[in-house]
Amino acid sequence: MSHLLHIDSSVQGDASISRKLTAHAAERWTQRHPAGTVTYRDLAVEPIPHLDAAGGLARNVPADQHTPKQAESFALSKLLIDEIKAADAVLLGLPLYNYGAPSVVKSWVDHIVAAGLSFDPATGAGLLGDTEFIVLESQGGGYGPGSPRHGWDHAGSWIGHGVSLTGLAPRIIKAELTMAPVNPTMAELIPLHEKSVADALAEIDALWAPVDATA
Repeated sequence: MSHLLHIDSSVQGDASISRKLTAHAAERWTQRHPAGTVTYRDLAVEPIPHLDAAGGLARNVPADQHTPKQAESFALSKLLIDEIKAADAVLLGLPLYNYGAPSVVKSWVDHIVAAGLSFDPATGAGLLGDTEFIVLESQGGGYGPGSPRHGWDHAGSWIGHGVSLTGLAPRIIKAELTMAPVNPTMAELIPLHEKSVADALAEIDALWAPVDATA
């Protein structure tokens, strides 16, 4: 049976574009896999603890030497990695905050990069490479070639490097200029924003095209 892991991280609730994109993608995936199951994780509502001095070294210390806090942190890493291993596809909503990824997403990545769980420490081979990884990024501004802040998107450019040890290879779908409808100084960019969202939705639709019953 097919299984989807759906992860959101935006703090904006119903106003979030990244949440709209992941919801649309989850709906399309479910239509393509009607017997499939879904696990949902909301990092904004239930944030993953950041690595700290008490438990942060858990992934670098043998299990039989773990302190109680390290054992707790390591158990969480194993849980998060097992969620990925159980999934055929992972959807991650990735809003751009202050030109980078939300800290809760960074925390999730820090936990899933763990020797022996998500990659082989002897060979360096990633252990999660069989899972499809779709990242749906929303950008308040525009950061493409020719824009004043080209290259300032440090979320989409980072996520692939951040998970690289695990074997996950993200496909990133972006919707930009999401602040245009609410920022009067960007009003002239609303048509470009709407086209960007429409293009993102079309790209999502193409990911899991419906099965042709007549084929």
